[in-house]
Amino acid sequence: MKQADVAVIGAGIAGLAVAYQLAKQGNKVVLFERNSRALSASIRNFGLVWPIGQQTGEHYRRAMASRRIWKELSAATGLECNETGSLHLVYAKDELNVLEEFVQAAPANGYDCELLTPAQVAARSQAVKMEGLLGAMYSPTEMTVNPREASAMIAAHLQQQFNVTLRFNTAVNSISWPYIQTADEQWKVNRVFVCSGADFETLYPQAFAQTALIKCKLQMMRTVPQPGSWQLGPALCAGLTLLHYSAFNTCKTLAALRQRVQEQMPEYLQWGVHVLVSQNGGGELTLGDSHEYGPDFAPFDKEFINKLILDYMHTFLKAPDLTIQERWHGIYPKLTNGQTNLVLEAEKNVTIVNGFGGAGMTLALGLAEELVGSL
Repeated sequence: MKQADVAVIGAGIAGLAVAYQLAKQGNKVVLFERNSRALSASIRNFGLVWPIGQQTGEHYRRAMASRRIWKELSAATGLECNETGSLHLVYAKDELNVLEEFVQAAPANGYDCELLTPAQVAARSQAVKMEGLLGAMYSPTEMTVNPREASAMIAAHLQQQFNVTLRFNTAVNSISWPYIQTADEQWKVNRVFVCSGADFETLYPQAFAQTALIKCKLQMMRTVPQPGSWQLGPALCAGLTLLHYSAFNTCKTLAALRQRVQEQMPEYLQWGVHVLVSQNGGGELTLGDSHEYGPDFAPFDKEFINKLILDYMHTFLKAPDLTIQERWHGIYPKLTNGQTNLVLEAEKNVTIVNGFGGAGMTLALGLAEELVGSL
């Protein structure tokens, strides 16, 4: 029988974040991942750390803590971590009304942002279509990491610098605290953290069944590398994003925008489409996304959803080469009760951490610091 202080199940961003904080405290940690590497939502995203979208208070503070920890990990590992900021572009008066209301209240709510004129937008980004642009909100807090490299680099860092035991290609068959059973090993541990993402049927299915979790499927795309030294600059989004993130829900002007979109673009609300654009270190642009909810999904992507995304993208983005080289989908768990994460005691000394609702890159590192700090 093998022993450790703490076992973490799942080597996506949430599991890595918990393992990192535990190891920093000096715990002997074993990390289990059923695949050869992280393959799910933690690598199928924009790589955006997006504090500006989080509601004021606890969630925004957690996002800013995550931002700090990402920079810490980047300095330690060499992981790509670009402080790009973001631009919320608006081309309609009802969209501008929302931005004006949000920015006016921002100082009292703790946000760092400012309203820009079209000329000021042009000075910050060469990637924005200026025709019809009424303005934009600039926020300096958003960052871009490379999600396809982040999980592997952090796992290697945990092993090399903190002696975390990695067990990839190792499914956990059962937990009966203090024992963890895999096909080949039994471990005795003091605590367990289950960070299993969209797989909440394997371990503690009854506990998960009593929660407000549902699965969400999103569709995304990536372009070929942009030529030469062309840079996107700040991550870009437009008016539909104001309807997606909870930070804007306090704006009274949001109702008029929602009504107009419902009347003129109902399919965008039906499929939860809003469009973000980020750029990685290889020059590729990541585009998306959509939101379908249910207990499970057909494995086939809907090309009309990709067309909705691209059509809307073309209303605000200009780039040298928008040839799509990759299309994919991801699935993540989301809470339907308005909460941004699930922390659940499944049994004595076994904690489930889940339900980041597509904001794991933004919130998981900060939440892990809080959880481990409170032990």
